[in-house]
Amino acid sequence: MPDSSDRMSEDSYTEDDKWLVVKGRRWRRTDPELESTVVEELKSHLGKARNAVRTAKKNGTEDELKQARRRVDFAKHGLGERGDYWWEMPVEDRRKRAEEALAQLR
Repeated sequence: MPDSSDRMSEDSYTEDDKWLVVKGRRWRRTDPELESTVVEELKSHLGKARNAVRTAKKNGTEDELKQARRRVDFAKHGLGERGDYWWEMPVEDRRKRAEEALAQLR
């Protein structure tokens, strides 16, 4: 059972902690509780997957595009940028989600 320090309430994070606004559009921030090495690896996979999406759009098959987009989705979920809001989840579950995403991407 996680102790109380492993659970942060939604109120523990400000709106600036949760969201990034670029050109008037709001984007969910990366989960700040993830280990930096995990974030770096997920972002590396995300960059490679985004490149694969671009390549597949130019001269790939529909299947290649679908697979590349799936990899982007795994990385974004792992970072907490998609799926359940990270600030509404126990830290332990957030870290587990990131590790599961990495397992899918490796």
